[in-house]
Amino acid sequence: MEQFDQVINRKGTHSVKWDMTNTVFGEDDLLPMWVADMDFPPPGAVMEALEERLRHPPFGYTYVPDSTGEAIKQWMDKRHGWSIHLPWLLYSTGVVPSIATVIQALTDEGDQILTFSPVYTPFFDMIKKNNRTLTTSLLLEMDGRHQIDWAHLEESLANGVKMLLLCSPHNPSGRVWTKEELYRLNKLCKEHSVILVSDEIHSDLIFKTAKHVPTALAAENEVDHTITLIAPSKTFNLAGLQASSMIIPNKELRQKIQDAQGKQGFFTLNTFGIKAMEAAYLDGEAWLESLIDYLEENVRLVRKTIKEIPGVTLMEPEGTYLLWIDYRNTGKSDDEVKELLLKKAKLALEPGDKYGEGGSGFTRMNIACSRQTLVEGLKRFKIAFS
Repeated sequence: MEQFDQVINRKGTHSVKWDMTNTVFGEDDLLPMWVADMDFPPPGAVMEALEERLRHPPFGYTYVPDSTGEAIKQWMDKRHGWSIHLPWLLYSTGVVPSIATVIQALTDEGDQILTFSPVYTPFFDMIKKNNRTLTTSLLLEMDGRHQIDWAHLEESLANGVKMLLLCSPHNPSGRVWTKEELYRLNKLCKEHSVILVSDEIHSDLIFKTAKHVPTALAAENEVDHTITLIAPSKTFNLAGLQASSMIIPNKELRQKIQDAQGKQGFFTLNTFGIKAMEAAYLDGEAWLESLIDYLEENVRLVRKTIKEIPGVTLMEPEGTYLLWIDYRNTGKSDDEVKELLLKKAKLALEPGDKYGEGGSGFTRMNIACSRQTLVEGLKRFKIAFS
């Protein structure tokens, strides 16, 4: 656990999280607990692989070797019980670029693309920036967590939707969808000829109270309509190395996506991204287990603190390192809370209303930081509501 207790000064390293708070929030001296990256160094095996490659220049064009695909295949089988095939894999610089490419390759301008709300904001952006029609289905709140409104979803899918973007596990609430829910979702998409794109970038960060099931696996061999997007970036804190993969069982869909990547000029990954991804998936599991233990302790600390703040509650997370905090019963508006957090508490959190309908009255907190940083952040959070 000592590696996670270490406080690393990230200022001056072109860190979005630490060096762009003034640009994003318009305030100086903020404690950043917003954008979804961790303050932890990656596993030792990743560092060793990068150092070894660094000592072997030059750094010319590099292709993604089969060994990288084998590492991904092994990880998916061992960690999630899904036996994928190497030809199913395509690579990308990140999940968001993958979403954009999939939209461009498999839909036309004006087509309806559905996603649930609230959700990770690039879902909205990629749909709208590619001139597709955004359709949303509001997640219901039942028993203290988000649930799918099945009646509304089926009505929407029957109304001409071409693609559904799913966030699994769900960002921002940390909800881990069950196998039964995912089976039902697959069934509806297949019935209505809807392509199901599942962003599973947080799928390795699951607490012991839940189990992640790959969306395609829940389809029970009917996977021709599914596309799964994964990356080691959230799991092992490698976002800056820009390496991710797409799992696409359907050969026709895969070829269309590959053709779209060709039009963009994409053909390979960053040399260091390849090495880091392979090393992480081969040798990062013990590190990940320790990370999850540390994050669960951080959740317990947040839960304890929030219970001391009248009108504020925590939507219990089942995965991710992002907490969805509800302040609707404080009587404070979104603008008031933003002002209190930034001006009074000097704390940078993600405002819930940016995540679409259903996000008002919430804020998102990133707890992938040292215990020392978290304690300071919670101290400031209490000050905002005191």
